[in-house]
Amino acid sequence: MSKIGLTTTVPVEVIFAAGDTPVDLNNIFITSSEAMQRLEEAELAGYPRNVCGWIKGLYSTALHNPDIRQIVAVTQGDCSNTHALMETWEVEGIEIIPFAFPYDRDPDMLRLQMDKLINVLGTTWEDVNLQKKRLDQVRALAWEIDRLTWEENRVSGFENHLYLVSCSDFNGNPEGFAHEMQEFIQSAGARKPLSERSRSGLGRKKREIRLGFIGVPPIFPELYDFLEEHGARVVFNEVQRQFSMPFNTDDIVEQYRLYTYPYKVFLRLEDIAREAERRQLDGIIHYTQSFCYRQIEDQIIRKKLDYPILTLEGENPTGLDARSKMRLESFLSMIED
Repeated sequence: MSKIGLTTTVPVEVIFAAGDTPVDLNNIFITSSEAMQRLEEAELAGYPRNVCGWIKGLYSTALHNPDIRQIVAVTQGDCSNTHALMETWEVEGIEIIPFAFPYDRDPDMLRLQMDKLINVLGTTWEDVNLQKKRLDQVRALAWEIDRLTWEENRVSGFENHLYLVSCSDFNGNPEGFAHEMQEFIQSAGARKPLSERSRSGLGRKKREIRLGFIGVPPIFPELYDFLEEHGARVVFNEVQRQFSMPFNTDDIVEQYRLYTYPYKVFLRLEDIAREAERRQLDGIIHYTQSFCYRQIEDQIIRKKLDYPILTLEGENPTGLDARSKMRLESFLSMIED
């Protein structure tokens, strides 16, 4: 058994079927107390300042984990900077296993990519399908946490983010992760609903502002606590929810076709619009990472979604800056008024 790094969500069923352990490098990077130091190390190694903070963080994080000698890197359907990232890792002696999500969601091309991954890691389709059944049971617990967030209002935005984003690799231990979620569900189910707050200085109750968070997971997770301190809560984490594969299908190829993140923005917009209505959102925060090509998609999102939208840009894992806090406060005031 060996650890295999990931640059983003891929068919982890193949990795588990091969007897290996997937490790999402993003999760290791952003939860580290030395996350900013990882970025500085990448720049000292030669990465330009105007490169996505996630890319720089992934580069250094992999080098700080010598037990990860193989990385599945997504060459299509994620960041285009991944190509150069792969090459800088190869120079350091790390084996790269490329994986591509076909732009047009062609099922034959996607099956071919999965077939190649199966052959490289030395497993079979039969074992992969067994792993899908295993992991779907774990994913169902994440779906329940998501439901408790928006329907029963018993889960915070950050808790929702944390459990859903962890479905990219199941923390390397699906059964252990399932047990953790079961305990959390039991605890959260006993809470009072979070949907009402006391208005400062007044005895009245006021409904909280219900927000959707779309775009890549934020490089400063402190965002969630800040919003809740100001009377709002994220009840829809778009991409994080996609990591949990919230689809009813027995076909693993179809599962990764329905997964919206790697494909055209229009597929994502269909999912966002559907969930925004179901979860009764008051507004949407579109998070964009500095120097990321996905910033261009903001103009499409604004044209297609009929909701108040705040575009929030992040660069480094240094927390919310004063300007971002002021923009968030103004956005919430505008919705409230």
